[in-house]
Amino acid sequence: MKPNIIVFFSDDHAAWALPSYGNREISAPHISELAETGVVMENAFTPCPVCSPARASFWTGLYPSQHGVHDHLAEDDPEVGATAWLGGMPTLADYLREAGYSAAMCGKWHCGAGETPKSGFDYWYSSWRKTPKYSAMTHKYSDQGQVVERAGYDTRIITDAAIDFLRGRDRENPFFLFIGYATAHNPWINRDQGLVAGYRKASFDDIPDDSPYAFGEPGTHPVAPDDPKEALAQYYASVTMIDEAVGRVLDELARQDERDGTLIVYTSDHGLNMGHHGIWGKGNGSEPLNMLEESIRVPLILNHAGQIAAGQRRVEQVNHCDLFMTLLDFAGARPQASDRFPGKSFRGLLAGEDDPAWDNRILVEYGPVRAIHDGRYKLVQRRDGYENLLHDLERDPREQANLYRDPQCQDIARRLTAALESFFARYEAAERSGLRGDELPVHNRNEAWRSKNVSRERHL
Repeated sequence: MKPNIIVFFSDDHAAWALPSYGNREISAPHISELAETGVVMENAFTPCPVCSPARASFWTGLYPSQHGVHDHLAEDDPEVGATAWLGGMPTLADYLREAGYSAAMCGKWHCGAGETPKSGFDYWYSSWRKTPKYSAMTHKYSDQGQVVERAGYDTRIITDAAIDFLRGRDRENPFFLFIGYATAHNPWINRDQGLVAGYRKASFDDIPDDSPYAFGEPGTHPVAPDDPKEALAQYYASVTMIDEAVGRVLDELARQDERDGTLIVYTSDHGLNMGHHGIWGKGNGSEPLNMLEESIRVPLILNHAGQIAAGQRRVEQVNHCDLFMTLLDFAGARPQASDRFPGKSFRGLLAGEDDPAWDNRILVEYGPVRAIHDGRYKLVQRRDGYENLLHDLERDPREQANLYRDPQCQDIARRLTAALESFFARYEAAERSGLRGDELPVHNRNEAWRSKNVSRERHL
């Protein structure tokens, strides 16, 4: 019997910001319960450390240099955000519908034209235009294509929509429900004041007292807060608000006696620095952009009673493209032309099996910058005018030393470079390659990777 599937996909929720990944002060009991009775993927990564490309990779199973989205989309710019950037590309929802699922999208889409329901979905309730909904004020949403205004936190509004879908769905078919929260996104203000007041007493000792990032300057995505501890209290409160929303959905599943029949996934689009390395933000939180561990690591927790061996902590390196293939595997679906998909299902790992052939190398790209990570060494190959980087994460976990030109590391650099270039030679579409840099269409008017002397206007 095919399982129901729920994916919680939060924005800007870094792996380090959960108890299941070692945080000692954030309260997230419902997500922790999913971890304790399911599987924690300890080394999960995003294909791109910024919102829209990462989401497009989750939906399509493809890398940015395949699907063509290379930066966050300015949804409040009608010449950019109104474009359906994935138009014509089949998504996870399309494949699941073909496999007999009814599908719902609730929350943040951020792949362009979010007010318009997309193919493959039976239910569409998207955060619209300025996607992150930070506080209890009135916001716009697209309810089945009709723009509506709702007052309240996005965690409540989006969860209400998700529960409406669960209660009104066709019970003859399995369902796929995507729930996208933007609560953890900056600006970190106006969160639930009761929660914030509690976190103002936190020590925030889980944030390393770092030296400044050695290979760039703090950026403006966002500007560093005037009061870092207040920003952290607001961010920690965001995680607890998301956890409370997750709890509401789990309660509804229990009321419908569907918990055991549902595969539940908790993850995020990318990571986040909250003062780590002196940076506030993700891949575009520094100038030039970065591929820091805090930017590229995501939480990934999977739970399915009776189908997933509970209590595991898997160390294999995986990403959203692998998650795409894994969800299709659970649903009994296969995409066409499967050789163009770089991901691999890790369903067997979740059952407690070992896979000696698992390729532990992870690749990440952001515009003309690419990285490959083999578990110990990370090579960052830059085509943006800055020096390539090579880090030994075992000896230098804070990524302060560049070994790229170290004579003793040349074999490592050559090996990783060859693997990176072989991967993209196989998978990238030349017309969508991030290496096109300034020739790419404009996603927003301040792309972190675009040359500063190139006018955005000529690309619109």
